[in-house]
Order: sequence, then structure tokens, then C-alpha cells
Amino acid sequence: MDRAKLLTAVREKQPLVHHLTNWVTIYDCAQLVKSLGASPVMAHAPEEAAEMASIASALVLNIGTLTTDFIESMKLAASAANVRGVPVVLDACGAGATPYRDRMVVSLIESVRIDIIKGNASEIARVAGESVKTRGVDAGAVRGDLAGIAVELSGERNCVVVITGKEDIVAGGGALFRIGNGHEMMSRVVGTGCMAASAIGTFAGVCPEDLPGAAVEGLVCFEVAAELAVEEARGPGSFRELLFDKLASLTEGEVSSMRKVSR
Repeated sequence: MDRAKLLTAVREKQPLVHHLTNWVTIYDCAQLVKSLGASPVMAHAPEEAAEMASIASALVLNIGTLTTDFIESMKLAASAANVRGVPVVLDACGAGATPYRDRMVVSLIESVRIDIIKGNASEIARVAGESVKTRGVDAGAVRGDLAGIAVELSGERNCVVVITGKEDIVAGGGALFRIGNGHEMMSRVVGTGCMAASAIGTFAGVCPEDLPGAAVEGLVCFEVAAELAVEEARGPGSFRELLFDKLASLTEGEVSSMRKVSR
């Protein structure tokens, strides 16, 4: 599929994006998916998680507010998604903050197939086995080449790896992309990292054959909308509201003219 047409594909196909996600940001993740023109569902109960995942176009897992029972529901959902070939996105939210969280990430990755692993610099570095600390859910300092870490983890786990930050990195399928879109205001709003994972999942739902490309386009659309929202925002509160408006009205022309992607 032509990557430039993925936004139109999202609006035409309206993929169902199933989330087992962070309770802090669950509304914003749902609204982002809805604003893009897709359909969000948040089914966490183990009694239905697998069934819902089996009818979805993509599955997004986020360990921001994890519990042991919640991780088991994620495994049930991801196993069902794996059987149906539904792309699975894992937001490694807070990886590197506590040993328990690190163990749960490893448990997920080793129990089911994860197609896209997304996180900030320290989260991804920790998943890759680096000795780093995450400050709650905020990125900690990482020594070393982030692109190299992403490429190595992508090869080791046979998945797409996304590192978000001032410059986003997407590694997978033998390619490496750098994305320069976005705005500092995004770091002042709770949940933009979680929303990024939902954007990636939404685009993966219409382009499972090119997951690196889907990840890139999801991030670019999300971040271009953020740049447009900043132009009218008075602060974090108004920015958050405007972000959803700009996502809903976003055009392929705006994305094409504002995209900052290198390969």
C-alpha cells in the first residue's frame, strides 16, 4: 500500500483497534483513534480479551498501570491476535523503572509474538538489556547509539522497534527511519507517549504488510497534528483539545508538506 495514502485508508477502512492499556491515559488513547477515523475498543477482562483481539485489526498493549492479572489478560489477547495475524504493538511504558516491570516486559515478549515494540530511549534500552533507569515513565539518560540499539533489538526480536523522543527512530525490515516532526509541548501533556502507540496501532491495522512504514506514518500524522495544534494553543490544556481537532481534520497534503522523515 502507498504509505502516502495510509491516512485515507484509516478513514475508509475504520480499523478496530483493541487496547489493553494504561488506565491513566485510556480516554486519550481512545479519542486519538476515534479522531483519526478508526474505532477504539478497550476490553481488559480475561473473559473477553482474546475474543475481542481475534476480531480486531490491531492490538495495542501498554504496561503503564500493570498488574500481574493484567499481564495475563494481555497474553490471552496477544495469543489470539497471533493466531489471526493481527499486528501486536507493545508500549513498554516505564520499563527500567522497577525490576517487577522489567520482568513483566520480558514475560510478555517471550510468551507471545510482539510485532512492534515502542518506548522512549531508556525504556527501549532497558528492553534491549542495557543498564539504564527510567524516571517513572519519563526517559532516563542512555549512553550509546540509540539507532544501533533499535536495530539490534529489532533483529534479535524480529520486530519493529520504535524509540520516541525529540527525534523518533523506527527500525525494522532492514530499514532505519528518523522522524523530526513533533513539538516540545507534547512532553508537557500526560499521555502523548501512550497516544503515539495508539497511532502506530491504528496505522498497523490498515497496513500489516509494511509495519515499519505503518509506524512511521502513524507517528508523522500524530506529530504533524501536534505541530498544527501548537499554533493555536495557549498551553497544555488547550493544546490537548486542539490535538484531537487537528487529527480529525488532518489532510494528506498537510502531512506531505510538513513531514520530516529520513531513511
